[in-house]
Amino acid sequence: MIDFKVLTQAVGELEEEKTMDILEEFVTSTPTQEEAQKAVVACQEGMALVGDLFEKGEYFVGDLIFAGELLTEAIDILKPLIGSGNDKKAGTIVIATVHGDLHDIGKNIFKSMSEASGFEVYDLGIDQPVSAFVEKVKEVNPDIVGMSGVLTLALEAMKDTVDGLKSAGLRDNVKIIIGGNPVTKEASDRIGADAFTTNAAEGVKICQEWVK
Repeated sequence: MIDFKVLTQAVGELEEEKTMDILEEFVTSTPTQEEAQKAVVACQEGMALVGDLFEKGEYFVGDLIFAGELLTEAIDILKPLIGSGNDKKAGTIVIATVHGDLHDIGKNIFKSMSEASGFEVYDLGIDQPVSAFVEKVKEVNPDIVGMSGVLTLALEAMKDTVDGLKSAGLRDNVKIIIGGNPVTKEASDRIGADAFTTNAAEGVKICQEWVK
C-alpha cells in the first residue's frame, strides 16, 4: 500500500510525474473503496498545502492553476475505484463571473478546487447577467452562489445580482460568496454577501464550513 503522506507531499510540491506514478501503482494494487477514498483525501490535503504556500507568497497564480489541473487528473484516476460511495456530494455551488467582467482565472481555480473537495459546481461562465444567476438557482437549488470579478465595476454587478436573488425570493435559501481583486469587507457588506475572499483556497474552506 502506498504512503498517503508521500502522495500529499507530491501534490503539494506540484510533482506531476511522481503523483501519477504513485497513483498508478496504487490502482494496480486493487485497493478497497475505503483506501481509494483515503487517496482522494491525501490529494485534497496536498491541494490545501498548495493553498497555504500561495497565501505565504511562495506559489503564484500559475501554480494554483497547475495544481487544479493536477488534482483533476488525480481524481479522474481514482474515480472508478471510488464508485457509488462518493455519490454523496459535499454540496452544490453555482458560480460565474458577473456582468461586465470577462476574467475567469480566479473563478476557474475556485471551480477546480471546489470540485476536488467534493462539491458539484455549475459554472455559468463569464459576463453573466443577473437573470442567468436567478434562473440557475431556481433550476438547481444550490447551497452556495459564488460571484467572481476582477474589475471595480464588478462590485456593482455583484450587488445587482444579490438584489436580483432577493427580488426573486431566493436570497435566503443560499449562502453567497464573492471573490476577486476589488473585493473588501466593506464592499462585501454593501453588496450583501455572506463572505468574501481574494484567495480560492480560502474560499473553498469557507464553503466547506457552510455545508458541514
